Amino acid sequence: MHLNISKTSSVVVLAVIALVIAVYLGVPVVQQAVHDVVGILTLPDVPQAIAAFRDYLLGFGVWAPLVSGLLMVFQSVVAPLPAFVLTFTNGLLFGWAWGAVLSWSSAMVGALVCFWIARALGRPVVERLVGGSQSLEVSDLFFTKYGNRTILITRLLPFVSFDIISYGAGLTPISVRSFLIATGLGQLPATLVYSYLGQNLTGSIQVLFWVFSITLALFVLGWVLGPGVLRRLRAKHTPTDVKTS
Repeated sequence: MHLNISKTSSVVVLAVIALVIAVYLGVPVVQQAVHDVVGILTLPDVPQAIAAFRDYLLGFGVWAPLVSGLLMVFQSVVAPLPAFVLTFTNGLLFGWAWGAVLSWSSAMVGALVCFWIARALGRPVVERLVGGSQSLEVSDLFFTKYGNRTILITRLLPFVSFDIISYGAGLTPISVRSFLIATGLGQLPATLVYSYLGQNLTGSIQVLFWVFSITLALFVLGWVLGPGVLRRLRAKHTPTDVKTS
């Protein structure tokens, strides 16, 4: 029974991928839109990328939230496009609260799509999607060392690829429920902060981004490594020979 479900999932995923590729290659408007979005998201100057993406979304009028959500899913699948530009822009356009809801929910859908692709098609296909086996080395290392806690830990680290971890998780035995819970909790702090920074966009946004990223990274490292350090310190200061009277 499990084998049949696996085969069905693989066929469905392959059919969807084939359809997306066919639409991309056969519809010039879609192809141009994809090129425009990739060009915006890969701009090296963050404020410039946010301004360009804001103008792009405004061109869709009332459909802007839907387009933004779909693009969040798109960037999740097409690793490693940066998601924080979308999150900043959503905060700028829709306010920090609604922008955070939009970014968080669409990122959850994107993570689930990556997880589904990896689970249905396996490692060889995932390696092609993320650009080779080396791209999965980070997720392999984290999953080997920290097990199921990997999802939560890496979601809290802004400089670890969201997409590659989602793909990597799909290659492990972790349940969908555990994956979604860890992903939802782990990405929430960064989503809220980036949305707030987007709403209050200033020229120092790059500085604020890196200050937050470094602070959060130090917090996560302290949370992960702290217990081990304390155990070593206690062992070091605990006498090995206790004299009894």
